Amino acid sequence: MNKTTFFKSTVALCFLAFLGCKSTKSVTAPGASDLSLSTKEVIKAHTKQSPNFKTLQCKIKVIYTQDNKSQSHTITMRMQKDEVIWLNSALNLIRAKITPEKVSFYNKLDNTYFDGDFGYLSQLLGTELDFKKVQNLLLGDALFELDKTTHDMSIHNEAYLFQPKNQMRIFELFYIINPAHFKMDSQQLSQSNEARFLEIDYLSYQMVDKQSVPENLKIFVLEGDEETTIEMGFKSVSLNENLRYPFKIPSGFEEIILD
Repeated sequence: MNKTTFFKSTVALCFLAFLGCKSTKSVTAPGASDLSLSTKEVIKAHTKQSPNFKTLQCKIKVIYTQDNKSQSHTITMRMQKDEVIWLNSALNLIRAKITPEKVSFYNKLDNTYFDGDFGYLSQLLGTELDFKKVQNLLLGDALFELDKTTHDMSIHNEAYLFQPKNQMRIFELFYIINPAHFKMDSQQLSQSNEARFLEIDYLSYQMVDKQSVPENLKIFVLEGDEETTIEMGFKSVSLNENLRYPFKIPSGFEEIILD
């Protein structure tokens, strides 16, 4: 595996797929499904369910599958909301730090590092990414802002389906919101011209200090004939602790230069 390919798979592992093993969807709020709400009411309910915290820490069990070959990893994630996302693998072999300004990463397995902007992640998803979008993906919030003036809502498979009134030229975007707890069930991006498809399924959520955060996620990526599945489970989640985010690129490492 060359360095660019390794970096691609590792970035996909660390940044795009904090997801968990498949399980029955749990309900994060009591009550039956309500499919009678207006677009404005659903968006308001979804926004209200966005977790509110200062810091978050958890362990993430990741299963990464490509070409019928699977890898299993355990990652520690720390987040200071709106400011930093910090990732660290077992034995400190791989460490990453994302801020609103840049993405930084080093890998002791091949003594390489990356220190740059969000361009690579944007290329991987086929749309412009920034810190807020990555954070939303991890927390189960809409990747792009939901607004009743720019999105149409319909009922699909007993859930609320949102899509832009004018689908973007680059890709088509769909959100599926659960009518019982109003968290995201799925986010889907399709680029037919590029033969790309991304599906992020939030299989279950968990309540931590009265905040609803993802418990199990699953991402499916299709690019041409290449399929990638990433499953992940969030465990030992804690909120609002005093955390550190140490990151220093070791001396002598080779910089990864992306085309």
